[in-house]
Amino acid sequence: MSTPSMTLFHNTLSPFVRKVMVLLHETGQQDRVALQDCVLTPVSPDTALNADNPLGKIPALRLADGSVIHDSRVIFEYLDQQHVGNPLIPREGAARWRRLTLASLADGIMDASVMVRYELVLRAPEKHWDEWLDAQRDKIRRALAYLESDAIAELTSHFDVAAISVACALGYIDLRHPDLDWRSANPQLANWYFDVSQRPSMVATMPKP
Repeated sequence: MSTPSMTLFHNTLSPFVRKVMVLLHETGQQDRVALQDCVLTPVSPDTALNADNPLGKIPALRLADGSVIHDSRVIFEYLDQQHVGNPLIPREGAARWRRLTLASLADGIMDASVMVRYELVLRAPEKHWDEWLDAQRDKIRRALAYLESDAIAELTSHFDVAAISVACALGYIDLRHPDLDWRSANPQLANWYFDVSQRPSMVATMPKP
């Protein structure tokens, strides 16, 4: 086992962190990265994280030279260029933009899901903005409906940046918002997710509340 040369600011409950962890497992790089646990919210920052990442968001990755890169998309692409196997992000052409667009859609699902979680957990019930919560949930439903109708074949074809991002988004919905009952309206997506959930990389990175 090699000594880790990089450090990932990490929380098992973050779907954005999970994307990076799944990539590490899929590409055999997990031993190269040490994990530094962070427990934070928008009103409870982590001092060590803020020192190198002024936005104070995870994931952030400290490289061997001490520099820090952040945002799951940036970290994903960086790590995807550090292994010798097939790339998880197409390097060029129409496929690259399509897969990155699907991954962006999944990131939007995660963003909306996390924002709903924060509103429900961090604010007193009498201060909840119900119209805003409904709008975030509608974003999630619209995005899932699009994946159901327009992207199942593409998700099934490769377990790459798009599929990993969607799988992590669905895992977070199951963890934090089971009331959305997303499977009823999206049976093809549900069947696909059942299959990819059995992958070793997904099992190994299952959130543990």
